[in-house]
Amino acid sequence: MAKSLGIFVSSDQHLDKIIKLCKAAKKKDTDVTIFFTHLGTLLTQEKRFDELKGLARMTLCKVAFKSKGLRPPVPGIGEKDFATQTRHAEVIEECDRYVVF
Repeated sequence: MAKSLGIFVSSDQHLDKIIKLCKAAKKKDTDVTIFFTHLGTLLTQEKRFDELKGLARMTLCKVAFKSKGLRPPVPGIGEKDFATQTRHAEVIEECDRYVVF
């Protein structure tokens, strides 16, 4: 059974730490799922955000995203990955470990 890590991001800071954590998890064959909400959705606009592509399955809260005046597309986040807080609850349920930023 694969190991899994859920990452909840509600802060617009710590992108460098999130990238490092995802790279370390990949080296350990750990599946990573990230859910961005609130201020965390602003990280999608950072130049380094693209580095997360391929390191994690990424989803975000579409309500929070729109409330910040943001619009798709977002690198690494497909149309179906713009979700509700229900997806956040699923991440908690699905993952062996869970980290909050």
